[in-house]
Amino acid sequence: MPKTSNAKGKLMEAATDLIWSSSYGATSVDSICARAGVRKGSFYYFYKSKSDLAVAALEEDWQRKKPGYDAIFSPLVAPLDRISNYLEGVHSYQSQIKKERGWVLGCPMFTLGSEISTRDPAIRKKVEEILSNRVKYIESALREAHTRHLIHAPDPAGKARTIFALLQGALTQARIQNNLEPISELKKSVFEMLGIKDLHPKAA
Repeated sequence: MPKTSNAKGKLMEAATDLIWSSSYGATSVDSICARAGVRKGSFYYFYKSKSDLAVAALEEDWQRKKPGYDAIFSPLVAPLDRISNYLEGVHSYQSQIKKERGWVLGCPMFTLGSEISTRDPAIRKKVEEILSNRVKYIESALREAHTRHLIHAPDPAGKARTIFALLQGALTQARIQNNLEPISELKKSVFEMLGIKDLHPKAA
């Protein structure tokens, strides 16, 4: 995440990194302030609680990543290539993180959501909202691919949710095992589910 010069931004950056690399429960307000180099009084000036900060950090992180999703799933890119590029990008990013940190960290949304969703409605709602937005990108690509007779997906919304569930499972397994293999196999599994043998479909 790019460095910011303001205390509010630094707190969001620190919270995102600590929660992702460890857990929500193990991340305290004190540790967030220490990582951000911000006094505790400033924390409570901007945020009522750790939960309030987590929700803000999730939204900020999504807004930062959204242009990348817009580019990957651009209508100018062939629909199946969008999905292919997305899955390759996930593997590339997780590979980079493992190289830098020594661990496969998976998706912070999946990790945080599964940990806290039954105890914090505000965080659960924000995670669900952002994940739903991500599914819609996949759905749009599948809908166009079906319309263009590249695949048979009369229910693109349902198919998109299934693909995203595979992604969730692969990233979670990769984090637990500290192994990139589940992510490496993901693209092949998704394309087989779509009835495509060629993992590098040509634009149509």
